[in-house]
Amino acid sequence: MHIRRGRHRSWLTVLLTGGSLIAFSACDRGQPVTLPPGLVALPGGPYTVGSDSAEREIGYSLSPPGVRGAAWYDAWEAPRHVERVAAFAIDSTLVTQSEYAEFVATTRHRAPHIEGADYEAQGFLVHAYAEVEGFLWDNDAPPAELADHPAVLVGLEDARAYCGWRGRRDGLDVRLPTELEWEAACRGRAGRLFPWGDDWVEGAAQIDSSATAPVTAHPSGATPEGVLDLAGNVFEWTGSFMPDGRPALKGCSWDDAPGTCRCAFRHGRPALTRHVLIGFRCAVSR
Repeated sequence: MHIRRGRHRSWLTVLLTGGSLIAFSACDRGQPVTLPPGLVALPGGPYTVGSDSAEREIGYSLSPPGVRGAAWYDAWEAPRHVERVAAFAIDSTLVTQSEYAEFVATTRHRAPHIEGADYEAQGFLVHAYAEVEGFLWDNDAPPAELADHPAVLVGLEDARAYCGWRGRRDGLDVRLPTELEWEAACRGRAGRLFPWGDDWVEGAAQIDSSATAPVTAHPSGATPEGVLDLAGNVFEWTGSFMPDGRPALKGCSWDDAPGTCRCAFRHGRPALTRHVLIGFRCAVSR
């Protein structure tokens, strides 16, 4: 392993050894800090983010006609450009129902839930409340068959609370990824259009479906670095905000078409939104 020396703390060197992910920072003076399993470390540096007209045209060609008519991609996606991102680590999988249940049991945080009237009042319906009922918890426990599916019906502050709890448990700075970090993980240094490459691959993501899937159900959709479900299953809360001030969501969900599953796609929803199409994963600062 090559260790770079210098005055600044703007880097992280990662070594995979003996099955453990070891991180070294300049201020550690060589003392290793072990990251828990399930985190994928990504290097700092320049990453391509956003989209240009050619990429958005690819998105429209892979989407229903109504998406082009509403100009989703032109209206919501950032212009294609290069951003420098500090080194970070990100969950290889979405936070699951069972993982979120441990958090609820430990902290007595509100369990994922929404009443029918509240669901209808928040808009962004897409699916009738009858479809939501299959995701509702019973006695602070998720449906047994969904234990390894992504946690849903959580708002932005719920997701932040989970990351904060996990950080205290593991002694790390755990938080939601920023939009830039999320897209950097999706695109990689190569600037991929989709998590796995520049061409859509059938079966690589949980899309055009009727429900969520286990978070490890689509290994062919992993990034080369090993991050799963950056396309498909659920939209993901980030720690960033859209130009209109709404929290930024990245990814695509289980009912989407391929065009929406490009790394550049983003949209915003109110922070209090609780929906079966939205989940999250956590990240760790360098």
